[in-house]
Amino acid sequence: MPGKLEKIRIMAYNNPDYADNHKVGDTFKAIINPESYVLDYKVEFNEGQGHGTSTATQRFNLKKPEEISFDFLFDSTGIISGIKTESVFDEVNSFREMLLAYDSQSHEPKHFKLIWGHLLFKGRCNALSITYKLFNPDGSPIRAVCKAGFKGSIEESLRVAIEAPQSPDLTHYRTVKQGDTLPLMCFHIYGDSKYYLQVARANKLHNFRDIKPGTELFFPPLIKPSNPR
Repeated sequence: MPGKLEKIRIMAYNNPDYADNHKVGDTFKAIINPESYVLDYKVEFNEGQGHGTSTATQRFNLKKPEEISFDFLFDSTGIISGIKTESVFDEVNSFREMLLAYDSQSHEPKHFKLIWGHLLFKGRCNALSITYKLFNPDGSPIRAVCKAGFKGSIEESLRVAIEAPQSPDLTHYRTVKQGDTLPLMCFHIYGDSKYYLQVARANKLHNFRDIKPGTELFFPPLIKPSNPR
C-alpha cells in the first residue's frame, strides 16, 4: 500500500553539529519533488612507480566527500494542480539566499540537512545553477529549474572516530602552522618523532629546521619492518 506523499525537506544550520539549537530559518519544502537525484562517490589514490618497474602501484590517499545534486522546479503557470506560486522570481531568490548567503552568526555559508524518504544527507551547497524557462509578456519568469549540488560532511567527532586520522598506516597531509616543527608533527602523526628524516626526504626538504608556516607536507604511511624469525 503506497504511503502518503512526502516532500523533500532542507534544513539550514549555522554549525556542523546539526543540533536543533543551531537550526536557522524555516525548513524548505520542495513545491514539487525532484524526479531523480544523483549521488557521486570518489576515492583518490597516489600512484607511485618504483625504479625499474613497469607498472605503478595505487596507494590509497583519501575518500572524498560524497556529493549529491537535485533539480528543483518552480512553477506559477497554474498547469500543475495544487501549486500556487505567486512569484517564481521571488521564490527562486529566497531559495538562492537560503543556500548561498552567509549566516550572520558564523559569517560563512550554512550547513544543510536534506531529508526525503530513505535519504538523509548532511553537507553544504557547493553549486547552484538557475534556468528560467517560461515568461509572462512583461518578461517576468513563470517557470524555473534550479540545479543544486551539495558536498557531504559529517560531525567532526564522528569523522575522527571513523577515520582514526592518527593511524601511522595512512597517508597524511598537514599544513605547517606557526610553532610547528617536523619532529613534533611526526610525533603527533606517528606517535614517535624519530621519523622526521624520512619525512624530510619524502618532501625533498633541504632544511627541515626552517619550514615556513603554510607549507603543506606529505607524511607517508609507515612501512613496518617484518619480525625476524
